[in-house]
Amino acid sequence: MKCTFCGVEIKEATGIIYAKKDGTTYNFCSGKCKKSLLDKKFKPHKTRWTEMFHVEKKRHLKNLEKK
Repeated sequence: MKCTFCGVEIKEATGIIYAKKDGTTYNFCSGKCKKSLLDKKFKPHKTRWTEMFHVEKKRHLKNLEKK
C-alpha cells in the first residue's frame, strides 16, 4: 500500500487511514502527509519531498531534451 500524498510504501498495520463521507479513503504514512493534503491543501506534484514531485520533474526534463 502506498501513501496517497508522498507515494512512499507503507508497512502493513502502520500509517493512518482517512475516510471521507463520500466513501473515498486516503492512506497516509505519517501525520505530516495527512496535514499537508487535508489541512494545508498542498499539491503532491508541487511539494519537493514527495515522490510525485520527482516523477514530474523527470518527465519535464525529458520533454525539454526532446525539443
